[in-house]
Amino acid sequence: MAELEGLEFGKSDFVLLDEVTMEQFMENLKLRFEKGRIYTYIGEVVVSVNPYRQMDIYGKDNIEAYRGRELYENPPHLYAVSDAAYKAMKRRAKDTCIVISGESGAGKTEASKYIMQYIAAITNPSQRAEVESVKNVLLKSNCVLEAFGNAKTNRNDNSSRFGKYMDINFNFNGDPTGGHINNYLLEKLLRGGSDEMLQSFHLQNDPAVYVYTKEGTSNNDRSSHKAVLSALEVIGFSKEEITSVYQILATILLLGNMQFESDGESVNIVGQEVVNHISELTATDPESVNKSLLYRTVATGGGEVIEKGHTEQDACFGRDAFAKALYERLFGWIVSRINSIIEVKDYDPVLHGKNTVIGVLDIYGFEIFDNNSFEQFCINYCNEKLQQLFIELILRQEQDEYQREGITWQHIEYFNNQIIVDLVEQAHKGIISILDEACLTVGKVTDTVCLDSMDTKLAQHPHYTSRKLSPTDKSMDFQKHFRIRHYAGDVTYSVEGFLDKNKDLLFQDFKRLMYNSANPVLKEMWPDGHLSITEVTKRPLTAATLFKNSIVALVDKLACKEPYYVRCIKPNEMKSPVLFDDARCQHQVAYLGLLENVRVRRAGFAYRQLYARFLQRYKMTCEYTWPNHLMASDREAVEAIVIQHGFQDDVAYGQTKLFVRTPRSLFTLEQERNHLIPILVTFLQKVWRGTLARARCRRMRAIYAIMGCYKRYKVKAHFWEVERRFANVRTMADYGKSLEWPTPPAALSQFHSITVMLHRRWWARQIVKNIPPSDMLEVRAKVAAMTALSGERKDWGVSRNHSSNKINPGYLCCFSAHRLFLSPVLLSQVNRFNKSTDRGLLITDKYIYKLEPKKQYKVLKKLPLDSFTGVSVTTGVDQMVALHTSSQDDVLLCLQRGELCPNQDRVGELVGAIVDHFTRSQKTASNALVLFFFSFSWLFMMSLRADIKGSQSEKVG
Repeated sequence: MAELEGLEFGKSDFVLLDEVTMEQFMENLKLRFEKGRIYTYIGEVVVSVNPYRQMDIYGKDNIEAYRGRELYENPPHLYAVSDAAYKAMKRRAKDTCIVISGESGAGKTEASKYIMQYIAAITNPSQRAEVESVKNVLLKSNCVLEAFGNAKTNRNDNSSRFGKYMDINFNFNGDPTGGHINNYLLEKLLRGGSDEMLQSFHLQNDPAVYVYTKEGTSNNDRSSHKAVLSALEVIGFSKEEITSVYQILATILLLGNMQFESDGESVNIVGQEVVNHISELTATDPESVNKSLLYRTVATGGGEVIEKGHTEQDACFGRDAFAKALYERLFGWIVSRINSIIEVKDYDPVLHGKNTVIGVLDIYGFEIFDNNSFEQFCINYCNEKLQQLFIELILRQEQDEYQREGITWQHIEYFNNQIIVDLVEQAHKGIISILDEACLTVGKVTDTVCLDSMDTKLAQHPHYTSRKLSPTDKSMDFQKHFRIRHYAGDVTYSVEGFLDKNKDLLFQDFKRLMYNSANPVLKEMWPDGHLSITEVTKRPLTAATLFKNSIVALVDKLACKEPYYVRCIKPNEMKSPVLFDDARCQHQVAYLGLLENVRVRRAGFAYRQLYARFLQRYKMTCEYTWPNHLMASDREAVEAIVIQHGFQDDVAYGQTKLFVRTPRSLFTLEQERNHLIPILVTFLQKVWRGTLARARCRRMRAIYAIMGCYKRYKVKAHFWEVERRFANVRTMADYGKSLEWPTPPAALSQFHSITVMLHRRWWARQIVKNIPPSDMLEVRAKVAAMTALSGERKDWGVSRNHSSNKINPGYLCCFSAHRLFLSPVLLSQVNRFNKSTDRGLLITDKYIYKLEPKKQYKVLKKLPLDSFTGVSVTTGVDQMVALHTSSQDDVLLCLQRGELCPNQDRVGELVGAIVDHFTRSQKTASNALVLFFFSFSWLFMMSLRADIKGSQSEKVG
């Protein structure tokens, strides 16, 4: 049973209909067509409705979805039945076949293409070149066979006028190794020809000029011609062979336009030019061509050979017969040429294993027209034979399966069409025998005479009648119509042309003409032309007999294979993708025997499945089988499912399968399964997501462990590198100052900065410890000045000795209560009148003293140290210094130059001494406070300096 389709699309298998009636069948078929579901099952039979539009259901994703899956696991599709046939062939090493049937325009040819494409897509996974070559030839052969075997008819633009049966050979690996094509030609000449004729073939580009092509062209002839030419080259036709094909086609077209005229005594060809062209194209003598068209060579009973001239009518018949024979022989040669390429040669079963076969049959379907002639008679006979085989195989399969499984077989009433087959083909009594007898009778035998013979011999047959046998039936005409009651319905045939179409009107002269051609391809097509007129003793078989023999051989081929069926239905005559003609479709359902097929399938049990597969599908509906059962066998587990749902009276247990009688039980199981699937999916999603999360967690832990080890390695490697580079710094002249530090990993960036700082401090310690104690005060002051002024002033006295003015030690006793921060510094104080006065500056730990140098450094002013908030200096070469107070009563000073070096900058000396003494006195203070206290306001000093020079007025603290 097909899955993944809701009831809004109808029943995906006709076997599951509530009641098997034509009304319900048609209602379900129409609903699925309107919903875009063109495929429906009848068990393992696929019913296909032509959608008349492109559908996105044949891509690579769809192929993968059906590869290796069971029929019920996906919605109905051609791919499903193709895969089933392929699996049966591969698993059981059994020959299978896919029979595609339906009327003209139902989509049979397209179905065969998709089946071939699927088989090609799923085979040869190892991409072996020889297998790919075989696949390409098999696929391209479709294009060539369509070009020469299809035609435009009044019902279909691309109607198959031949039946094609292709055997695809597979090796033990399931790869295609070759094939063979049988053709069952319906019409010996198509109402269509070559799409593009070259000037060298004496043809014109307009197909309407030629009798045989003026009604059979289409708009895509040019593109189709290119595709066919490409396919011929891919298959392996040589350029000479392709040229010969075109020459034969050109000959046929020229023959169709050939005209005859009679002067009362003899018949002549109108225009000798056409004879010369045909002679050139067929590589024969012009005189021989002319003679074959106008005369017939016959042998008398005494062995004498005479030439008999044609009448104008006989000449026309002979011309048409010759043209038809040329096309038939050409088509047959193309098929045989393809077979010679794809057939399996030198295959050794012992060496290579058993060679199995999948057959694909694309055959014309049952036809009922307003006027049914010899062609429809042959077609419908073919379908009677196939329907007989279909019923027999289906019933036989059912019966065989029931016997294997030990299930009681229920007899099924069905229409046995063997009586109709016998009506057509029975020896000495059948219609074909009567036709052949009429064709062999000497004298003037007409179609009417043949009809009278049929009426006489078949008058008592229940499935045959005519107007003579049923005088009151006015739907038939006297001496014209007969009717056969086919299984698909009554068909009335017109006997007009039956005998002419059945006879072989091809004279032996044409066979000898072609056999003597200088063209090897033409010569190969006419092997029977080697016989002289006296050596020909047997009459050729009639068209009906040849057709019957080929169909009998076909049925024999199919009977020994496991069959799969595709039944194609044409939804309307307008080629509309939305129109569903109920009456038209019901008629096709009837003559395809689809309703009988459903009844056969449901006569015993509507559904059957292996225990393991049934259990796999429905085990979640029973608590004793989910997730896995503990019973002795799968059959016991299946019984537990059936008992839990109360279906004991609706099932039967076979050896390997469970048989369900009615669809309702299966629907109940399906509904229960559909209800549980979301719950199970949610549970599985939860479990799977938990599994993924745990796996992700394990991966993350592993990643972090690896990262940790790697980080430790990088740290150790950094330590090892630092140790290597700085191992001998104690003995180096610069104590490692010139060494380059290795780049640290990110984890050691802060540690690296601290290490570098420690090395620098150690390096400084090594330098400083060699400085005499007497110079340490000056060094500290320079360091303090550098910290405060580096990068701000061009020169701050780093390269010279600081030389503060010394005061008499006795004088310093006056300040013994205070710690001296700075020895008195000489400076100039500028007042608001721009007059400078020499002054001295003394800083202790509590006060700043302004002194009078000329009066023994008399104290002029005493300011508390905690009232000062900062010091400002300029960036220039001047010696301006500003001491800021909290009362904004700043002190502006100008330092004097040293006595020994008058050009020296002494701002650094002052700032360094102040910062050094202040830092040492405030050891417990934070670095931030020190930096804040000695922040320098350069912009303020520059502005202040400009104001002093501009206004010559300044506030003096």
